[in-house]
Amino acid sequence: MTAPKTPPRASAKLPRGLIDRGPAALAATDKMLATIKASYELYGFEAVETPFIEYTEALGKFLPDLDRPNEGVFSFKDDDEQWLSLRYDLTAPLARYVAEHFDQLPKPYRSYRAGYVFRNEKPGPGRFRQFMQFDADTVGAASVAADAEICMMAAQTLEKLGIKRGDYLIKVNNRKVLDGVMEAIGLGGDENAGRRLTVLRAIDKFDRLGHEGVSLLLGAGRKDESGDFTKGAGLDATQIAQVFALLEAGGKDNAETVARFAEVFASTPRGQEGTAELKTIAELVEAAGFADRIRIDPAVVRGLEYYTGPVFEAELTFEVQDDEGRPIRFGSVGGGGRYDGLVGRFRGEDVPATGFSIGVSRLFSALTAIKSPIVTSSMQRGPVVVLVLDKDHVARYQGFVTALREAGIRSELYLGSSGMNAQLKYADKRGSLCGIIQGSNERDHADGPQVTIRDLALGAELAASSKDRADYLELRAKAQFAVPESELVAAVREVLARHG
Repeated sequence: MTAPKTPPRASAKLPRGLIDRGPAALAATDKMLATIKASYELYGFEAVETPFIEYTEALGKFLPDLDRPNEGVFSFKDDDEQWLSLRYDLTAPLARYVAEHFDQLPKPYRSYRAGYVFRNEKPGPGRFRQFMQFDADTVGAASVAADAEICMMAAQTLEKLGIKRGDYLIKVNNRKVLDGVMEAIGLGGDENAGRRLTVLRAIDKFDRLGHEGVSLLLGAGRKDESGDFTKGAGLDATQIAQVFALLEAGGKDNAETVARFAEVFASTPRGQEGTAELKTIAELVEAAGFADRIRIDPAVVRGLEYYTGPVFEAELTFEVQDDEGRPIRFGSVGGGGRYDGLVGRFRGEDVPATGFSIGVSRLFSALTAIKSPIVTSSMQRGPVVVLVLDKDHVARYQGFVTALREAGIRSELYLGSSGMNAQLKYADKRGSLCGIIQGSNERDHADGPQVTIRDLALGAELAASSKDRADYLELRAKAQFAVPESELVAAVREVLARHG
């Protein structure tokens, strides 16, 4: 008789572009989200939630038109042969929601939402297939005052999260200004959409590649350090010079930048319109005292096709060092802009809208690097662990756990099968501050049943210290001591209070 084949062992391997997160990261993220939520609500925004899955056609014109539209998004067919996709961002689903409930919603409609989004793209450093965003949007307000307010809120939110003033900038540009450049170099019209996108991607790399690198990308193309070649936009020298007239128009302040824009776009109506909107934003942020944090920057592009007016990015300007002493700069941790046509895709008429999105995962990494209190104060300790030394007395140990929980103290009964030392090591791995021990000696004590309280944090400190310390005996007495069973809760509270 042939023995049954053993099925192959599954590989415990996480797919590329995804991450697991432990309790400390989750606790810190929750605190981040609560801080962002409070900041958005201060500005009058209210919560809404949209699902992870939308009809693919609802996600926007920036998706490729393929038989199976799976480039950029994760897609599948429903049982009615309709294409569905995991959401690419939180803005397109909001546009669908507003259009579907348009008559019931107040206008302007101010909402925020947080959640995971999914990108079916090649993963790499800092590029994930699943990551969290936290958005705020105003729908139904045509005035650029709505854009200026979003930028101010973004600045204040970063500061509440622990980013110091001077360590970030909210950079603002206008897609109409960029459209004016395209008109000036002869790349207007639908037939030039592909080349326009190539030009915009080149402009977006100006901060990183500088004049020479962007010139190559605007021209024939560029070979990077790895030897990979990126085909350029094919512009001639005159056209490239016109693009750099925009990129190098930044002045010492917003007023000077707007004045230079007015000169560059004197002959292009679209560029003039965008310049006028930037001038208004500059005046509003100046009046509100935000001019030092919100700056007009000609290199800001934003990649998605649905932006129609002001666009903005939140950029961290500080540097930190990695474990090998190399400098790290986090760059953009959020962005957004005006998208007056996105809701109109569902209604047949444009509906003005503007919004901002924080990249929660990237910002979390930055807050960790600067040791923001949002992160460092969220590192939650493990529960108090009640050890099980005698199997015949599990019910008694369970009573200790119940008493602690009724007092509001996180606690657990050890449910494994190891001995005392292994149980204490388990408590250490859990990050516990306190362990509860009762063996026959404590249970049969002459003065009545007792429990031993082990201060695990103080015990670790004691183990690393010298017995020559003057306070060694005092520390040892505090690190482990016995109390009557009736004083268990009070003694545990005392230990926990030592460590804040």
